[in-house]
Formats: sequence, C-alpha cells, structure tokens
Amino acid sequence: MKGFLEDANYSIGLLDEGATLADVIDNCIYEHTHTGKKAFYVGDLGKLVRNNIQWQNVMAPIKPFYPVKCNSTPGVLEILGTLGVGFACSSKSEMALVQDLGISPENIIYTNPCKQASQIKYAAKAGINIMTCDSDVELKKISRNHPNAKLLLHIATEDITAGEEMNMKFGTTLKNCRHLMECAKELGVQIVGVKFHVSGSCKDLQTYIHALSDARCVFDMAEEFGFKMNMLDIGGGFTGSELQLEEVNHVIRPLLDVYFPKESGVNVIAEPGCYYVSSAFTLAVNVIAKKTVEYDKLLPSGVEQTRNDDEPVFTYYINDGVYGSFASKLSEKLNTIPEVHKKYKEDEPLFASSLWGPSCDELDQIVEKCLLPELSVGDWLIFDNMGSGTLGEQSTFNDYQRPLIYYMMSFSDWDEMQDAGIASDTLMKNFFFVPSCIQLSPEERFSTAA
Repeated sequence: MKGFLEDANYSIGLLDEGATLADVIDNCIYEHTHTGKKAFYVGDLGKLVRNNIQWQNVMAPIKPFYPVKCNSTPGVLEILGTLGVGFACSSKSEMALVQDLGISPENIIYTNPCKQASQIKYAAKAGINIMTCDSDVELKKISRNHPNAKLLLHIATEDITAGEEMNMKFGTTLKNCRHLMECAKELGVQIVGVKFHVSGSCKDLQTYIHALSDARCVFDMAEEFGFKMNMLDIGGGFTGSELQLEEVNHVIRPLLDVYFPKESGVNVIAEPGCYYVSSAFTLAVNVIAKKTVEYDKLLPSGVEQTRNDDEPVFTYYINDGVYGSFASKLSEKLNTIPEVHKKYKEDEPLFASSLWGPSCDELDQIVEKCLLPELSVGDWLIFDNMGSGTLGEQSTFNDYQRPLIYYMMSFSDWDEMQDAGIASDTLMKNFFFVPSCIQLSPEERFSTAA
C-alpha cells in the first residue's frame, strides 16, 4: 500500500472484517524494520466517512467547509470531495489542489485574513468569489483585484476564559462593520454574509451566543446599506468529540432558529477541520538515540516522587520532530500520549522520560515529561490523533523527509459510501483488497514501492 503527499497515484487498502488498524500498524512496522525504520502514518479514511455521518446527524443542515490547511493529503481531499464537503482555502496552492479534484468554485471559499494581491487575482480567474474580509485595507485590495468578489465580514469573538493573546487576533469589531460597509458601498463590492470563529479550546459556549447575536446585528446593519446577506459562517473549533458537537449544537440551534430561520434564506456553513481528520491518522516513530540524564525533574505533574537517586532518567531521540510531524507543538500543547509498540509486562518498571526530535535543536522537544518502560534504540512509539496541523506542510529543515502515508478503510465504511451512492469511479480506482493483514507474506505486506 502506498501513499504519497504530492502524488495522486495513492492507494487505499480495503480491509476485511478480520483486519484492524493495529494489524496495519504491525505490518507497516514489520516492513520498515527490514527496510530502514522510517516514520510513517496510517490514515483511516473510513473515519472521515463516519465523522461526516455524525456531522449530518447532529449539525445538518449546516454545511461543512473543510479547511484544507488542516490536512491536505490527497486521500483526505478526495474522500471529503466525494462526500460533498466544501473547502475553505487559505492560499493559491490550496485552491489549485481542490480545483484539481473537480470541485465547483461555489463550494470553495478563500478564507485567508491577509491575502496576497496575486492570489486574489488567481481566485478571480478561477471563479472563486466568496472570501472573508476584516479590514478596510483588505477591502480595497479585494476591490482592485476581484470586482466580482462576495465578502463575508469576519467579526471578532472574545472568549473571556482564554488568554489575551488569543482574543481579537483576527476579525473586526461590531463598531467597525459600519465603516467597512460604507467603504464597500463606495467601492462597489458585495457583502453577502458574516463569519466568526470560536476556538476549540474555548470552554465557555456562551461565546457562541454572543457571536450569533453580533452576527444578527451585522445582518440588520447590512439592510440599511442595501446589501443582500445570505450566508453565515460559524467557523471551526470542532474538536472531533461527538459530545462537544452535540453541546455546540444544543447552544446554537435555538438561536439559529430565531435569528436565521429557514425562511430567511440564509445558508449556514461551518469550517470543521480537526473534527474530520485528527483522529483519522496515527503516527509511528522510531527511537534513534538514547541518553541517561543526571537530574530527576522529568516526572509528570501530580505524580509523586518515589524513585531513589540510583533510578535512571531517560532522554530518547526519535526520527520525527517539531520540524516535521510535530510542528504544532511549537504553538500548542501536544494532545496525544505516546504508546510503546513493543509488548511489556504490566509490572515492568516505568521511568521518567522525555522525547526529542532528530534535529538536536533546543526547540525540538516533543514530550517534556512522561513515564515509559526502558526503551532501546530501534523500538517504536505510536502517537494517535495526529491527522491535523502538519500533514501537507513541507519542512525545509535539513534533510527532513515526510513520513509515508498508508491509507486504509474497512469494508463496512466502504459499503457505507457505496450505499450512499457517493463512491465515484475516480475514487474507486485507488482501492485494493487486503484479505487479512495478519495473513500476508513479507512480499505482500503493504509495500511502499510504486
């Protein structure tokens, strides 16, 4: 099974009911142990199908527009395109990727808050008209380069429980919306709706209530200027948890029914990114070096210090880091715990450990403190929930090479697509049947050869 980030000629292993994700990982580790021990991903594309069904069950009729920057691998984009999901693009390259899938321009929005003039011109030429705007500078730039643009005013939301640096980073104030509408009227630019975004780290769902109220105010304001508003974008911030999705829906549904009822003709959309892909990808990395350190400050917080002075503390270096698959670690907390692939006894001692990437850079720390059994060079660690943030972004650090991606899907998920009539011939050519992972010979195991 092969999967190349920049090559549409990828394959998806279709697994029967006797094969599991763990089997796929075992077989890939077997292969890499004999061919070079490179880091790799396993992407369960069936998870995208299940997440989309969950979205339709909970959030319909809100249409999802997937943010391409979240994970732009070809398997993800083609599955989501087949499912009828729209796409939110932040650059020319992302727009081109989506267009290559045959996605209609009406199902693409250009969401970068700071757009290059050349990329606005590209959007105009491609017929991608819907884009966001939060300042008069952007408004004038758009008016010069895309006269047919249809703008969503991006309004700021404020989570009072978040740090100040997270508040008001993008988006305009309610007060400034009137000024932007005056400018748009003078420039002859259409304003067709409103966008806001609530961070996934926001714990106070009242933020949605304030944001929807502000959005309604902007719609009322637009009527004064003669703008015909027909779109509301409630942004991303969906973590992937069904509980969180239901909680958000419970808060916003009554307000949508009041502020933007069906008869108003307003189309409500959202930008779920992590929701679709985070849990769909698992990363396997290899221990390439090991050191024993002198100090004993690596125990996780809340864990009682019980070891004696003779007990070792280990530092492990792995073959992927923050200049690769863990790039999001530079700006946010890692939301996954490493799992040791090799079998070890339940009563085997655990040692204070830290994990570092291969660059030897002081920033390349992946896990500061954790408890692990003693590992050896060549052992494998597994990280789940790794589908969001860096897949599709190419690092230029030294000779970093992206991990290969092994795509898979279960027969039940494949049947779900078939039953829904959404499995296109173009997509189906990428599938091949895997009878059972644990029965494959070494020559047949998920080869990465073309």
